[in-house]
Amino acid sequence: MSVAVRIIPCLDVADGRVVKGVNFLNLKDQGDPVELARYYYEQGADEITFLDVKATVENRSTMFDVVARTADAVFIPLTVGGGVRTVEDVAQLLAHGADKVGVNSAAIQRPELLDDISSRYGAQVLVLSLDITRSASTPSGFVVTTHGGRELTDIDALEWAREAITRGAGELLVNSIDADGTKDGFDLELISAIREISSVPVIASGGAGSAADFPPAIQAGADAALAASIFHSKAVTIGEVKSVLKNDGFEVR
Repeated sequence: MSVAVRIIPCLDVADGRVVKGVNFLNLKDQGDPVELARYYYEQGADEITFLDVKATVENRSTMFDVVARTADAVFIPLTVGGGVRTVEDVAQLLAHGADKVGVNSAAIQRPELLDDISSRYGAQVLVLSLDITRSASTPSGFVVTTHGGRELTDIDALEWAREAITRGAGELLVNSIDADGTKDGFDLELISAIREISSVPVIASGGAGSAADFPPAIQAGADAALAASIFHSKAVTIGEVKSVLKNDGFEVR
């Protein structure tokens, strides 16, 4: 029996509110995160992802409150990322109701963090977030970026994904910087390349512009698809996405 495709709305949260911007700049208020999470839950979202876009020590208590209130309001997995630097950060988020925790920059700086988190909490808790762009400087043609795609590293994205899996990452959230914001569809070449080397579930992110963009991403190898602006703007509903997927022969919940 095939595993159902997961559809995941992403909420960027700053100072306790959902915001929308470009590369975390010119942020505009989009509403209360708990209300939006409940709205997506009632629409049929399979999971919710929160990204703390102002992940500072001062903001952390606000995010803990948002996570706790959301966990009380929705009954689907909740992933929280942004500024997770230590095992203690993970412990706090899980204690406040998160089911999974996304790690990005801190793991690039100190890969052993992945070992520490997975050994203490298990791979099912650990999501590696990858912001990837094309580059001729690496063997695969893909490179890892930081700071929302604005800063390049010299790390081959496929090699880093492989290493992260061996260190205990249970899922890969693959955000295409090239496709992000274009609304021209997911980066199918990138998804396929990651799928070839990944033994864990792959979440496609970046580029969704319509419900019709989702089936090709799953066909390319994604187990789940994440989107933000098309859901926030109500240009596309989760129900519409699932209907298109079902019509194309994919199993959905």
